[in-house]
Amino acid sequence: MSRPIKDVKRVVLAYSGGLDTSIILKWLQTTYGCEVVTFTADLGQGEELEPARKKAELLGIKKEHIFIEDLREEFVRDYVFPMFRANAQYEGLYLLGTSIARPLIAKKQIEIARKVGADAVSHGATGKGNDQVRFELGYYALEPDIKVIAPWREWDFKSRESLIAFAEENQIPIAKDKRGEAPFSVDANLLHSSSEGKVLEDPWVEPPEYVHMRTIAPEDAPDVVTEITIDFEKGDAVAVNGEKMSPATLLTKLNELGKANGIGRLDLVENRFVGMKSRGVYETPGGTILLAAHRGIESITLDRGAAHLKDELMPKYAELIYNGFWFSPEREMLQALIDKSQERVTGTVRLKLYKGTARVVGRQSPYSLYDQDLVTFEEGAVAYDHLDAAGFIKLNALRLRTLGKRAKRG
Repeated sequence: MSRPIKDVKRVVLAYSGGLDTSIILKWLQTTYGCEVVTFTADLGQGEELEPARKKAELLGIKKEHIFIEDLREEFVRDYVFPMFRANAQYEGLYLLGTSIARPLIAKKQIEIARKVGADAVSHGATGKGNDQVRFELGYYALEPDIKVIAPWREWDFKSRESLIAFAEENQIPIAKDKRGEAPFSVDANLLHSSSEGKVLEDPWVEPPEYVHMRTIAPEDAPDVVTEITIDFEKGDAVAVNGEKMSPATLLTKLNELGKANGIGRLDLVENRFVGMKSRGVYETPGGTILLAAHRGIESITLDRGAAHLKDELMPKYAELIYNGFWFSPEREMLQALIDKSQERVTGTVRLKLYKGTARVVGRQSPYSLYDQDLVTFEEGAVAYDHLDAAGFIKLNALRLRTLGKRAKRG
């Protein structure tokens, strides 16, 4: 257990309104004797947030100290879209749905702390996961001297039963389905849902179907292809099927299309930043479609050197986000490079959605680098002389021929 901080007067808690953060709220009041300010973010998790307000009031929080904000547009515009300009995937697969939400929550907590004069912030992340790192790196980057309270690293509760007992002692309402051990834990936002733990801990055992909440099973998807178009401007999606949409509205639309076609499921064993491997079941329906479409429009608008450099840098960029370094100078430097590459990533991509797949079948752009006259197998292309290839090949073969001669000499 970490050592409790002394002399905390007011703390801003990342508060979902659920049982765990309600227990944390009361624990902060009883352990630190401090005033608690709650912050609840609507990131598109699909839950009604007003109950969180009522529950906070029930637990003695002043109305002026209850903050609930709809961050869906900001989340997609300023966090999800910049990340997708990089085609970011952690360990080649994970679209970073949980990771990218944490810096925004941390930023808002710090803003509220400044507004209400709080000297501390708190979160409900456990001591074994990545989220504690992401939250706290964000806090310290934005407010270096802020005090951070991480209850799961401090308190003495050893079991679910002890948490329930504390809730009962302090008149915290407990829903019937929260009294037993949850079959798995869930984190959700507009980009994805993430399920971990309990029934998912054995990586050999296939996830039960009831774990999935954002997609239907691919085998249950319609036997009919859904064809769509996505328009891009400077690397960001701006329209679906020709209809202009705001960032959050567009991602919501893609989520609906992905869900109906069984797109976006991922069963992954990943390497956590804190050192252990974990198994997660992720569903990112809209994001999976968006990634395929973005790579499709880049294929005709990015120069080979720029495209390959981006692909080389992407794993580092994705790792920075996964590990919680969104506010680091190196992430911002990479972002500047990525954004520069997107200046002419504008155009339209056509995709076919079918039983778990999102397949690019067409792409066009006013800035296309694709030249049909160059690639045609027909004679008559004036910009390319076949005879030039002989010298090109010989120059590139020079070192290989030199190595081959040495090998022959023994």
